[in-house]
Amino acid sequence: MPAPDETLADALRERIILGEFAPGTRLSETALAELLGVSRNTLREAFRVLSEQGLIEHVPHRGVSVASPTVADVVDIYRARRYIEQAALAAGSPLHPAVADMTAAVERSEAGLEARDWRAVGTANMAFHGAIVALADSPRLGRLYRDIAAELRLAFLEIDSPEALHAPFVSRNRELLETFLTRGGAAAAHELHDYLVYSEQTVLGAFTRQHRG
Repeated sequence: MPAPDETLADALRERIILGEFAPGTRLSETALAELLGVSRNTLREAFRVLSEQGLIEHVPHRGVSVASPTVADVVDIYRARRYIEQAALAAGSPLHPAVADMTAAVERSEAGLEARDWRAVGTANMAFHGAIVALADSPRLGRLYRDIAAELRLAFLEIDSPEALHAPFVSRNRELLETFLTRGGAAAAHELHDYLVYSEQTVLGAFTRQHRG
């Protein structure tokens, strides 16, 4: 059974990546402890966990705030993604149970695209990539990817064009899945490299335009 601070950290992480606390938002320890019905000590431990995951930061003389990813953070996130996801896909088997999760995520993203529900599309897209990492059968890589994905979602929250950010990758996810199933992991990993480079350029372009604005 997880410790109370771990459970609280998971709940806060979910609220942060869903946009309930925007990047840069100051988190009042007193108000948040009262809102969540937890002790301030438990909340501080949850803050410590989230700080280690890069989701919150301690700002001198201002207390705790939701992290605001920088361009350098986005570049580093994609560097890590290429290492992790390409290796998992290259070595993965089309018979692995995670393929069912990849397929389900693609179908959810396609349904979200049809409904123009960009939050659902973004969530499904990240689930697709999480399923790719699951091909490696490594809980440690899974936890690492979860943290990386959460930081990336923070960057997404700072971009005000979710359609441009998420819509192009729905069809690309389907194509990547088909490549993996029909041509194998090596071919899919090569395709994924180009996919992630394009994704990084898309995010950085939107991210920098937003910050200039």
